[in-house]
Amino acid sequence: SSPVRTGLAAHSRWVIVAVRFFLIVRGGCHVGALGRASKHMQRYSIPSRRAFTLIEVLVVIVVIAVLATFVAPSLFRNVNDARVATAKAQIESFGTALDGYRLDNGRYPTTSQGLSALWQKPVIDPPSGWMEPYLRKPVPADPWKRSYLYVAPGKVNPASYDLLTYGADGQPGGEGENADITSWK
Repeated sequence: SSPVRTGLAAHSRWVIVAVRFFLIVRGGCHVGALGRASKHMQRYSIPSRRAFTLIEVLVVIVVIAVLATFVAPSLFRNVNDARVATAKAQIESFGTALDGYRLDNGRYPTTSQGLSALWQKPVIDPPSGWMEPYLRKPVPADPWKRSYLYVAPGKVNPASYDLLTYGADGQPGGEGENADITSWK
């Protein structure tokens, strides 16, 4: 026989021995599992178990906890980044709708009319040129479940409007996810 076949035969014997050892340690030796088990293995077989031991369960819990400590921060960071991106996209969308409103009505909605003027014709000082809803859906809350702040004419932009949200903390200023998201930056 060739050296390759001899090497494969020796290798497969070690695989069979390793699998038999695993069967002995994990669940007892079963004679028919991989051919016939040796008498030596039958003498030292352990009765089969059907459940995990407390140690095995604790090891799995510790491994999951360690993995969670590495995965959770990056997952939550991505959630916060997504909220900031959503707020920016919504403010941009409202800006486009507000520009359409101004083209039809000659001015932006007043502060008292608010952003709801983009969805329903305002009851307070209704414009004569209001033609359609300027948004497909009612104005949503910001990603932190608060209303967007709309002021027209704006304090920063007196010729148009100021539209902003205060970010995750709901307070003016801040950095990162707590930073204000505005229509003019």
